[in-house]
Amino acid sequence: MAEKDLKELIEGCIRQNRQCQKELYKKFYSYSMAICLRYANDRDEAAGIMNQGFFKVFKYLSKYDGNRPFKIWLGKIMTNTAIDNYRAAARTVAIDDLEKAEHVRDVDLADKRLNYNDLLSMIQRLPRAYRLVFNLFAIEGYTHEEIADMLQVSVGASKSNLHKARQKLKLMIHEADRRDTGRYGAGADYTPVVAITGIHMNTNFILNNFLR
Repeated sequence: MAEKDLKELIEGCIRQNRQCQKELYKKFYSYSMAICLRYANDRDEAAGIMNQGFFKVFKYLSKYDGNRPFKIWLGKIMTNTAIDNYRAAARTVAIDDLEKAEHVRDVDLADKRLNYNDLLSMIQRLPRAYRLVFNLFAIEGYTHEEIADMLQVSVGASKSNLHKARQKLKLMIHEADRRDTGRYGAGADYTPVVAITGIHMNTNFILNNFLR
């Protein structure tokens, strides 16, 4: 969308023009849903987070600084809404037995290749707290200090949840690899896909930098 068209659309939304609001929602639906899916258990929950996020977007649009990229501003609102959803839904995190996960060798993941949907599905299967920290650290790029401040937890808790998320994802990758090897033979492989609109989730980058 051209910058001029986006500016006019935003101005219309600020004036509470319903058609402009509908058009802005449609233009950024895919981008917003892609973010929310990474924080939700499933698509229904993601849709709920996204709709809450758009409610905030329209509410605070008059405070948007036009000198900043709109997508980044909107993306942060979606992420913060997902954090609010996490706080409301999960006050405690179950401590899982990681004895098996601790013995997964990092080198075993070096050549694994996953497409976007495979990795997204695995991230959605993580416990809420692990999923939240993994997304904020590995995909959004926040530091543990920033995450601790956002979630009102200790830096140690943020690091611990990231570590546990990594171990669980490693196990999921190994399990998927064993299933596909048994089904299709040793030559089976995944097709790598660089996906997600706006905030890029490069599956190979994540495997090499956050799951090793």
